[in-house]
Amino acid sequence: MNPSNKRNVTLIIIVAALGYFVDIYDLILFSVVRVASLKSLGVSADDMLSVGASIINSQMFGMLVGGILWGILGDKKGRLSVLFGSIIVYSLANIANGFVTTVPAYIVIRFIAGVGLAGELGAGITLVTESMSKENRGYGTMIVAGVGLFGAVAAALIGGHYAWQTSYFIGGGMGLLLLFLRVGLAESGLFKEAKEANIQRGNMWMLFNNGSRFKKYLCCILIGLPLWFVVGVLITFSPEFGKALGATGIINAGKGIMYCYIGIAVGDVVAGFLCQMLKSRKKVMLIFLLLTAVAIVVYLYSTGLTPDTFVWLSLFLGFASGYWATFVTIASEQFGTNLRATVTTTVPNFVRGSVVAVTLSFQFLKGQYGILQGAMIVGFVCLVIALIALSQLKETFNKDLDYVEV
Repeated sequence: MNPSNKRNVTLIIIVAALGYFVDIYDLILFSVVRVASLKSLGVSADDMLSVGASIINSQMFGMLVGGILWGILGDKKGRLSVLFGSIIVYSLANIANGFVTTVPAYIVIRFIAGVGLAGELGAGITLVTESMSKENRGYGTMIVAGVGLFGAVAAALIGGHYAWQTSYFIGGGMGLLLLFLRVGLAESGLFKEAKEANIQRGNMWMLFNNGSRFKKYLCCILIGLPLWFVVGVLITFSPEFGKALGATGIINAGKGIMYCYIGIAVGDVVAGFLCQMLKSRKKVMLIFLLLTAVAIVVYLYSTGLTPDTFVWLSLFLGFASGYWATFVTIASEQFGTNLRATVTTTVPNFVRGSVVAVTLSFQFLKGQYGILQGAMIVGFVCLVIALIALSQLKETFNKDLDYVEV
């Protein structure tokens, strides 16, 4: 690799990693400042849960819409345009969030922020995988996810020490600063070749009009279910689980989220190194899915849970499910250049959106079997689905990405 190409790849990794850092910061920040921000807007304690759920649902819906929008644009207009377009949208939305004075405005701005948040990771991972050699691209995606997920830690620390408006301003400012790194950044060579050849790009219908292609796309989504079960159920509702387990102290969900994401970041780095050592993404996915099963069982059988033990369990749960970068890289490597950005952007956002179905299933089964048994059933089903989906995907570690879907 000549010096100019090496510099471009390094800059791509830095921008993608820092962009994902701000992405995760914004994604988690509302959970951290929810109570403080809604109180200042005059929301009563009785309405806190329902209003907060409406805002989160608005953000998640924005991410589903944005995932499709940015994914198609990434294949039609280019990876760089989406990378920076998404950063601009969620940065400005963050700044606007600091000025809201009503709940309806909060809901609308979180929707806009969700649209912006949906594009950064997919565009960044696509750029990295297409710009690096097949032997080393796993290192690039590992760095992006490992650095990015520490954005959750930053959100917990900043949100806990500053006014909620200031926390949003900081997030927006960090995003806008990233735009200065765009100077000299080159577009993916594979995308430019496909564009010059006038190949049809970003046609999402191609993912559904071919049986084998649709099956592959669906399996890419399903292997991510257990991770969001861990974050969206076990950690989010940790105070309720603590009560059911006879916790000896206060179980803090915010602290659980922070330590869980630290674990995910560390897990992502370890998973990336294991992929390079074993020269396989599927084997590493299998290892981490089985480790997630162990972590879930340990957590749900931790009778007499203490706050300190909860912190360690949050780390363990996060580490065990720390295959996010590997999962997104697998999705990116499964499809040709003309659909790669569409897949890499929509898949993680559909997985994030699946937390709604997972949570509803948990709430239903909790009423039937109790909170611990209900969680065990949902977790087991998510893991079985993910393992079956993984078995249907081909190994992509050494796959040449210079091809298109027809």
